[in-house]
Amino acid sequence: MSTVQTAHPTDKVKLAVFWLYVMIPLVWGVINTLSQAMKLFK
Repeated sequence: MSTVQTAHPTDKVKLAVFWLYVMIPLVWGVINTLSQAMKLFK
């Protein structure tokens, strides 16, 4: 007996939405930080 469950398409959609919710602000913060840091080194 296997306890592995198959992922439903709705689970994949929820996972994708969650990762977008996390990654968009993270990427924005990294880009903003790097652009501010570049001002210091000019």
